Amino acid sequence: MKKKHLYFFPGLGASSKIFEFISLPEEQYELHFLEWKMPLSINENIEEYAARMCKDVTESDPILIGVSFGGIMVQEMSKLIAAKKVIIISSIKSHHELPTTLRIIRDTKAYKLFPTKIVENLESYAKYFLGDYLKKRAELYKMYLSVRDADYMQWAIYNVLHWKQEKTIKNITHIHGLDDNVFPVKHIDDFIPIEKATHTMILTKAKTISSLIEKYVP
Repeated sequence: MKKKHLYFFPGLGASSKIFEFISLPEEQYELHFLEWKMPLSINENIEEYAARMCKDVTESDPILIGVSFGGIMVQEMSKLIAAKKVIIISSIKSHHELPTTLRIIRDTKAYKLFPTKIVENLESYAKYFLGDYLKKRAELYKMYLSVRDADYMQWAIYNVLHWKQEKTIKNITHIHGLDDNVFPVKHIDDFIPIEKATHTMILTKAKTISSLIEKYVP
């Protein structure tokens, strides 16, 4: 049996370690994990960046799977290479699905005030996080964030907020948590829901997501 090649793209600043709990039959699937590259400059556009990422996809008829901002990136990559299927998780399919709060942040340019330097030195700032929930979230960030460069974070946040895709691309499957607080479902159309799942469900609902990937991979 010829294996199907699945390329996984993590979320903003995250490493491919976020996919460590995804489990698929080895005899059917070959899993490839993409990692973020540094943008060539703060002004590199998302299309140029996607073209560079496509160079890491070496198999024909790939299935592209992306989480959050990685979901946006695999959609851009699918416009440049012949992908057999695109699956996005905890992401959006067009700029119309961007929630109101993020649109306000974009339109007021409030994102420029985001303290990206915190990400560079997360361990130093972690002690200032108050409450168990934020401490646990800080621990997750420390464990799974691989790109902590402030310029990268500024570039990535800008490109999430200013993504210009108007219409949903063909041949896409969207898996989304009903309790996602980054991209709330009230703004999302045509998706496969996972109950009691947040924006970090790639870690907490990996078994369910693995089953859905198997179901929808052609």
